[in-house]
Amino acid sequence: MRTVPFLISAAVTAGLVFALNKQWGPIPPMGKFLSPQHGVWQNAEPAGQSFDADLSFADLKGKATVYFDERLVPHVFAENDEDLYFIQGYLHAKFRLFQMDLQTKAAAGQASEIAGKKAINFDKEQRRLGMVFAAENAMKEVEKDPTTKAMFDAYTKGINAYISSLKEAELPLEYKLLNFKPEKWSNLRTALLLKMMAKMLSSGTESDLANTNAQAVFMPDELKLLYPQVHDSLLPIVPKGTSFDKPGIVPVQPLSADSLYFGKKEPVTAFENSKPDINNGSNNWVVAGSKTQSGAPILCNDPHLELSLPSIWYEIQLQTPTSNTYGVSLPGSPFIIIGFNDSIAWGVTNAQRDVKDYYEIKFKDKTRQEYWYNGQWQKTTLKEEIIKVKGGADVRDTVAYTVFGPVMFDESFQGTDSVGKGRNLAVRWVAHDPSNEGITFYKLNRAKNYDDYEAAIKTFECPGQNFVFASKAGDIAIWQQGKFPARWNRQGLYVMPGEDTSYQWQGFIPQAENPHSKNPTRGYLQSGNQRPVDSTYPYFIPGSYITPRGITIDNRLAAMKGITPTDMMALQNDYFNTLAEDARSIMLGYVKENELNSSEKKYLDIFRNWNLLATPDSKGQTVYQCWWDSLEVEVWKDELSKVKPEAPWPQRQTLLELLKKDTAATFIDNVNTPQRETLYDVVTAALKKASVSLAKHEADGKLEWTKFKNPTVYHLLKDALPAFARKGLNVGGNGDIVNAITHSHGPSWRMIVQLSAQTEAYGVYPGGQSGNPGSKFYDDYINNWVEGKYHKLWFMREGDRTDKNIKWTMKFKNEKM
Repeated sequence: MRTVPFLISAAVTAGLVFALNKQWGPIPPMGKFLSPQHGVWQNAEPAGQSFDADLSFADLKGKATVYFDERLVPHVFAENDEDLYFIQGYLHAKFRLFQMDLQTKAAAGQASEIAGKKAINFDKEQRRLGMVFAAENAMKEVEKDPTTKAMFDAYTKGINAYISSLKEAELPLEYKLLNFKPEKWSNLRTALLLKMMAKMLSSGTESDLANTNAQAVFMPDELKLLYPQVHDSLLPIVPKGTSFDKPGIVPVQPLSADSLYFGKKEPVTAFENSKPDINNGSNNWVVAGSKTQSGAPILCNDPHLELSLPSIWYEIQLQTPTSNTYGVSLPGSPFIIIGFNDSIAWGVTNAQRDVKDYYEIKFKDKTRQEYWYNGQWQKTTLKEEIIKVKGGADVRDTVAYTVFGPVMFDESFQGTDSVGKGRNLAVRWVAHDPSNEGITFYKLNRAKNYDDYEAAIKTFECPGQNFVFASKAGDIAIWQQGKFPARWNRQGLYVMPGEDTSYQWQGFIPQAENPHSKNPTRGYLQSGNQRPVDSTYPYFIPGSYITPRGITIDNRLAAMKGITPTDMMALQNDYFNTLAEDARSIMLGYVKENELNSSEKKYLDIFRNWNLLATPDSKGQTVYQCWWDSLEVEVWKDELSKVKPEAPWPQRQTLLELLKKDTAATFIDNVNTPQRETLYDVVTAALKKASVSLAKHEADGKLEWTKFKNPTVYHLLKDALPAFARKGLNVGGNGDIVNAITHSHGPSWRMIVQLSAQTEAYGVYPGGQSGNPGSKFYDDYINNWVEGKYHKLWFMREGDRTDKNIKWTMKFKNEKM
């Protein structure tokens, strides 16, 4: 970085001082930014940086010590819970402040304050979805519980203690680049962060708007073929053969459903721009001592999320005289989210369940002050939203709230630039309901056995999660836990009428009837975001399930015995492509090889000789992916493009099973051509078209899988700070493979815990403990993550306070001590 020439004339220097301290568009005031005393230079952390400190704060009750190991993992030893979470908040702020600030501003629909006008639509959508409304409702529940309230309060005080101590020179680099300062933290911001996670993991598991468009052009039987509820090859989370009790609630389909719901053929123009990644998921599994070499259970978890720098996770140990817990936490929230203690271990994967529906609202007039409900005009609650825009004028938007929830889409907002048309759609989302997810993790951190685990998770509502469990007593279990609507068959797949109570949810599935299993005779349990139960489960449970990973994991665990943690590391890093194994017979069996040219035959041979592993150097995986993607286009595009916005494409597993069951399925024929295409025709055409793309990639040196997909861990600001990303990582995998790495999405934390007498635990995430790009701890874990290596997790004990693993010590006390 070059400094500004200085020795000119006094007049020019005065002009430079003025110009450099004025912000010009997206560029920060360069005088402040380059200042040796306050600017970017202050963020360059010396290689020998010490993190030793003696700190005192009025809000602390006693003394506490934080011991940092060589990876900058803090081991917090406090005398009481309040001090424990005060210090957790302080550490989160010290090492991840910008991350916490940015994510909660985005959650609240305040991104335009940082990014300017390009974020206005995003902010409108966040506010119309009711993110702050959801967080405020959650806080009502938190305020009712003295324990959670006290922990949230302490955590918030810790964050604000750090923010108050910050000097301008110490501001994280991103604040200097974007020219703004951190705001005071509040309990509401913690609730907002948790609601942002709820959106990420539950708002993307429905396709109501797209399904409504599909319903406009397809017949009911066609819709069932395109979007089946249960795949034939499903290996569910709860083992097949499990018997289920009679349902505690039996919802009744409205008499008008055939005409007003199933028979409605009107598409929607509304479009949800910020829909979460469909790959948001995870793997977790647990094996009983009967299948392990040590005789102790082993629990494994790797949540799949967008990979970012700083990482979504912050590794930490939290210890008091009554609890000792290790794992990963979410900066912006207290507690450990995934981890283990002296007695148990737990992990989570996303349930993939649909807990969000849309209802069409009839307003009396354009003022939206009244809507038709139960035979009369009802008052809406109108909330004016003022969006502050960096470098521009404020934007005002008014959101109408109904009995269902906020009206997300109306004439003034359809999620795109189009206004003045479209249907009025209110959103009903479980995340809007008052809930206290924090208490679940407070209790899990202290759980001693299965009963404690079951009691801890039963109040967890949204996002629905698969909580896997193991204990030193030898128990293993899994519960799919959340607040799930009890639906009549196919309720909520499409936009529903909102003019009376007929189509409202009639209740929720009783918690005890949520899918679960404990100590199965087979000795293992697993989840990979597949449907949790087979078709004998008595409730209709739509969602965005992912089938293949569960098949691979189940097959592997069923065949294993004498399992060790090393075996589990290999499974978490497994590259085997189960879907390609099943698809190979279709692709090879129906290609007309005699019609291929030499280039196309070359790619066919690569695929034919492929070992089905999506390794970084695999060319077969690249050929398979391009060929299969092309086959999907050949089969689906002519039908699905009949309506705009385009109807959702069926899952890969759906196409595979359709072609295996019916090689003459009607969808194979292209309705836009005069001739009738066969499976031979479309498979061959797909390879021919894929070969054109493959040849271009090969010419660019990108036929190997890792070069083709360019695995990248981006900075949170994505393309705005490309220099702070790690690109071109030498990893393979894909979304439906156990090692589920796509371009910028994948295993965000890998953890393996063996519950032997002396707990043996391993973990790694693609990042580092520090959020400072100028620190050696910013991304120092990435190489190990790429290579499939793990850190042994040091579960520090009271007697380890002088251990050689301790590199730095941070002491805390009340300022009067």
